[in-house]
Amino acid sequence: MNVPEDLRYSSDHEWCRQEGDHVRVGITDYAQDALGDIVYVQLPEPGAAASAGQPLCELESTKSVSDVFAPLDGTVVEVNSELVDSPQRVNEDPYGEGWICLIKPASAEAFGSLMGAEGYRKLIEA
Repeated sequence: MNVPEDLRYSSDHEWCRQEGDHVRVGITDYAQDALGDIVYVQLPEPGAAASAGQPLCELESTKSVSDVFAPLDGTVVEVNSELVDSPQRVNEDPYGEGWICLIKPASAEAFGSLMGAEGYRKLIEA
């Protein structure tokens, strides 16, 4: 499984990349592999509140429908609307073109409290 060193991770298999005052969010390679072929993405609304550990949006695959959980508290400021017509991007490029949304964190410390790559590798190997 691909676990980039420069990202932070949640125990619910979301990845986060700090980009200035915002955090870009998507699901990990491990999560997209477990879900199978993603056929539909229900994106959050820009302006929606994100609460850590609470559902942010849904992904529908050929296997099931799964929630994507907010990795931190904040506000959704942008969504990857290209996923509406091309949901398979989540499978093809989970850390790039398959990103889900951009969140403005409620606190500057939130990003630092997420797991590093080593901690996430231990989680998925357990």
